[in-house]
Amino acid sequence: MSTPNKDIEKVEVGLKWDPSPPGAPDHDLDIIAGAYTADSPHGSPAYLVHFDSRSPDGTISLDRDSRNGQGFGFDEVMTLELSRLSAAYARVVVGVVIQQREGRKTFGDVPSTGIRVREGYTNLSEDDLSSVGDATAAIVAEFVRDASGVWRFHGTVRGFDGDPASFAAMMGNLAPGA
Repeated sequence: MSTPNKDIEKVEVGLKWDPSPPGAPDHDLDIIAGAYTADSPHGSPAYLVHFDSRSPDGTISLDRDSRNGQGFGFDEVMTLELSRLSAAYARVVVGVVIQQREGRKTFGDVPSTGIRVREGYTNLSEDDLSSVGDATAAIVAEFVRDASGVWRFHGTVRGFDGDPASFAAMMGNLAPGA
């Protein structure tokens, strides 16, 4: 069995939030993951996984996507099969962004947000994103492969204020290992 800090093989990241009130624009939150190579572990990711996409090798995929938070429990779910990820990759950063189509929204504007990172039945981290209430995006997890090839989890919640595209370009520099 894995411990929360080492030997991570396959994880699930779940995101939940409550829908907007009737007549108000939808709250649309998205999980996003950036994969970074061993020779370039920071800066721009080698590739991103988000709505309507998956990793080129299928090791990171968005299994459930919600555009409005309507559903039961975790409305959006991403799976990361780290043990299958090529040795060329040494770091994966996971974040959450709020789509800004209907004007600026922060996590404080979206009721009942929650993020859960788990391996099997073991919760590695859970957070309600209240510590980043003024942010429009946040880093929620970082996975780093050590020199022996073992993936390690770094739980973190770190806010960012800006549009989703600039967050995606900078998320590798925002995580704690950056």
